[in-house]
Order: sequence, then structure tokens, then C-alpha cells
Amino acid sequence: MGLFSKREFTIADEGIDLVDKINLGGVEHSVLIQGNDATKPLLLFIHGGPCMPVPGVVSRGQDHAVSISTNELVKHFVVVFWDQRGAGKTYHKNTPKESFRVEQYIRDCLDLIDILRGRFMKEKVYLAGHSWGTIIGLSIASRYPEKLHAYFGISQIINWQENDQICFDWLFAQAEKANDRKTLKKLEQLGRPPYLLLKQWTDFRRPLIKYNSMVYESETVKHPGMLGSLKLFLNSPEYSMKDIFHTLYSSYKLTYTQALVEDFAQVDFKKTKRLEVPLAFLHGAKDVHVDGRSVEQYFNELDAPLGKELVWYENSGHMFHPDDTKKIEKFVIDYANKQSEILVV
Repeated sequence: MGLFSKREFTIADEGIDLVDKINLGGVEHSVLIQGNDATKPLLLFIHGGPCMPVPGVVSRGQDHAVSISTNELVKHFVVVFWDQRGAGKTYHKNTPKESFRVEQYIRDCLDLIDILRGRFMKEKVYLAGHSWGTIIGLSIASRYPEKLHAYFGISQIINWQENDQICFDWLFAQAEKANDRKTLKKLEQLGRPPYLLLKQWTDFRRPLIKYNSMVYESETVKHPGMLGSLKLFLNSPEYSMKDIFHTLYSSYKLTYTQALVEDFAQVDFKKTKRLEVPLAFLHGAKDVHVDGRSVEQYFNELDAPLGKELVWYENSGHMFHPDDTKKIEKFVIDYANKQSEILVV
């Protein structure tokens, strides 16, 4: 099957398959809940961005979701995909600008976990996050381990400022190699990170995207790329053209504020030396957008008495190759099955 093929699936008649509205922090959020068996364990996935809701409500009926596949996932879990505040189907133009803070996102996630636990009568959930979502996810894992079976950090961010510095060096080298005087001049004007001003932060990311920091390709490895992500929205039965416009334009303008960029500068999980929850970091070996060296160093130094794993995916950058999203899906399923076997014994 080609990388750009539309791959659909359906939920069993006796299962659960709905898009619901849940109030979190005074804002009505859209969530997708899917599973062939409503008694299975809960898995909550936190998308990246902020404001790039894949996987999210857009994933209904679609298998590939940039960082994980879902066709098999819904057979083993009740999977919850959540469009965060300001993102996708949760976009509301009147959402207070001052509410776009890292701590508010963490509170939203915690409230959602508690609502799901009560609704499905579960003591714990599995929690997974991709990119920006890993900041929310690892914060929850460190503060509320008693609510989680395990945590999966996909493209885990450890220290935002440090990662920007690594990205700067990579981008500078790429621009020099291409003799791209325009980008080199822009980097000279910006100076090295940290970027504490909103304009600096956004101006730096434009050339990063231009140099395809999100996607790894080679002569033998092909990838759907950014266009592939756009097709997920175009193929979605849940997203109107208005929703797509908000996702690609309005959401970004609403979400990214000076206060949020200042919050990003404070993200540093190196201060979190010990985690009382089973966890796994799943990372693209070719990821230059969230560099894996910081993740590996943190992993090696982390005290995780309940178990830790670090898995590399050789054909993936920040946006995972479809073959690797299948592998990540299988890893999560196998991980949960092993946990269940241990509990039974």
C-alpha cells in the first residue's frame, strides 16, 4: 500500500466510537473515544503542537496518525484522542488568551484523566504523548504516578531551551552547506537561543520547517511528509473546511502567546530525577527537531524503579514513518499485555 493511500477502519458494533464534548478548565473540549470493547484499559493520547491535533478527533476512522497507528490499538484499549484547548475541534475564538499556559494544559489533562477514570470505572489509565504532548505527559507522570499504568513519551522533550540550541546548530550547518545566505543572515539576526520573545520563537521555526526538520527521507526511505498530515484532515469525516482553516491558521495565532513562550523556556525535566511509574521513550533515530541525544542522556540518568525503556526507530525523524507508527502501536500493545500478565501472576 502506498504511503499516501487512505487507510480506513471501523469499530465493532458492540464497541464505542463517539466524538464527545467535555468541559475542561471552563472550555468545551472535543474528544474522540474509540474501542472495540469498552471494558478494555484506557489509553489517553496527547497530541503535539501545541495546536496540531494529530492524533486527535481527526483520527476517527483513519489508521496512520503521524506518531502512532490506531487500527490495532482500538482492539486492545479504549483509546481517547483529545483536541487540546485552541486546537482542532476545540478551537473557540473567545478562549481567553491568558489561559494558554503550560500549567493550564497540564490541569486540562489531569481533569480529563479523572473524568475518564470515573466514566469507565478505572483506577488508572495508560498515557502517551508526542512532542509538545510529552511536556504535558511527563508532567502528569511525575506528579500523579498513582493514576497511570504507564507513560509513553514519543519524541520526548526534555529541555526546550537546550533543544533549541541543538536545532540552531543543525540549521546553521544546513544553511552553510546550501550556501543559503538569507537563512544565515536571519540566524545571525536572531542570535543563539534561548528565545524568550514570541517573534524570535516563531521566526526561528520558519527556517527549521523550510529545511524539513520534521521529516526524514533518503534514497531508500520515503515519507508522506507534511502533505500527508494535511491529507489526514482533508480525509476526516469529522473536520469541516472551517475546522481545517482554524487548524492551519486561526489556532496558531490564538495559541502562541508571549506568556506561553516564556513558559516553554522553563521546561526542564532534568530536575525530575526519579519517576514512580513504568515508562518508555520512543524516538526517531533521525529526529533533528527534538534531538534524541538529550533524551538518551536523561534516560540513562533517570531513576525509574518500576522500569524504563528507550526504543529507537531508524527510519523516522520527528514525524514517524508509517512503518514505524505500526511498530510503535505494537510496542504499546505488547507493553500493556506484558503488564497484564505480570498482574495475573
